[in-house]
Amino acid sequence: MTTSLKIDFVSDVTCPWCAVGLGALEQALHNLQGTVSADLHFQPFELNPQMAPEGQDASEHLTQKYGSTPAQQSQIRETIRQRGAEVGFTFKAEGRGRVWNTFDAHRLLHWAEVEGDPGQQYALKKALLAACHGRAENMSSPEVLAAAVDSVGLDAERARDILASDEFAAEVREREQFWTSHGIHSVPAVIINDRHLISGGQPAAVFEQALRQIAAG
Repeated sequence: MTTSLKIDFVSDVTCPWCAVGLGALEQALHNLQGTVSADLHFQPFELNPQMAPEGQDASEHLTQKYGSTPAQQSQIRETIRQRGAEVGFTFKAEGRGRVWNTFDAHRLLHWAEVEGDPGQQYALKKALLAACHGRAENMSSPEVLAAAVDSVGLDAERARDILASDEFAAEVREREQFWTSHGIHSVPAVIINDRHLISGGQPAAVFEQALRQIAAG
């Protein structure tokens, strides 16, 4: 018998640990096939909501925000690269040159869930993570975002219309506020059945054990 679990994956496209965490969650669900299935929803969170449209040099941003040195950043980047490789995600070797505003990406993810076919929000999330971390593309560029939309079979022209307007802005702000008001202040945050929280880019084994226990009730 398979138990279906509702999973809200609260994350930001710009967060490398979110790519790692999603890959680990996917591995865990694969290992639990026949036992656990997931009704997966991607929820918005912005690590840098005040980021200007032109973005910021990544190393400068990390130093300002966390006080890390270039050497520390290089070490963390290698750790993330290795963790990504374990779950099948390839990070650009030299990292990202800049950090970008991701609000428009979240608007498109919201649109994909409410107007897209089942699975298209999931596919768009993965396409955006690959564009951001695999190819270091500009996450605030309408063309980059439209290309990701097109790659997963969504309507790129509709996406461009959304990006040229304020459509879904209020809905995304409301969801962001909902999650922060419920104590989510770092990502990834994985909430299962609206009750159980798994924080951070955990290994697949941690997700697997937690999902198995929750499904068992």
